[in-house]
Amino acid sequence: MSWETPAERADRNLLELLQELRVVQTGVQIVFAFLLGVAFTDRFLRLDTFERGTYVVTLLLTVVSSAVLATPVALHRGLFHRGAKIRIVAVSARFAEVGLVFLALALNGVVLLLMDVVLGLTAAVAVTAVTLILFAGLWFVLPRALRRPAPGAPDEPR
Repeated sequence: MSWETPAERADRNLLELLQELRVVQTGVQIVFAFLLGVAFTDRFLRLDTFERGTYVVTLLLTVVSSAVLATPVALHRGLFHRGAKIRIVAVSARFAEVGLVFLALALNGVVLLLMDVVLGLTAAVAVTAVTLILFAGLWFVLPRALRRPAPGAPDEPR
């Protein structure tokens, strides 16, 4: 049994979500900085059409993931003290999930680009398929699988 009121639970959930997003946003910023730097190297001029396309798509995926992952902060700021915290938490959790999808795609785009340059396209596609499966399994399949309580396990407070 939980002793939290719905408002207290919403406060706690929002604080936990915002802390998670701070960690993820740092990763997005590092990837974005890397991608920005790549465009100004001599090697960038020698990329073929596929590699340049991969670069552009990956850069845009990184920008979109940054925007989507920062949306909960904007929602909180925009709706602060308006009695909408429970709604903010629910919507923000969805934005966090969508942002993770875009971030996983961006990170895999980086893998594809780098592996293509280092190992060639065939190996790059194979390596990227493995990393894509890894992200899908760890970030999306595992959490959904753990949402179902184990047989005989007590329910945890939400």
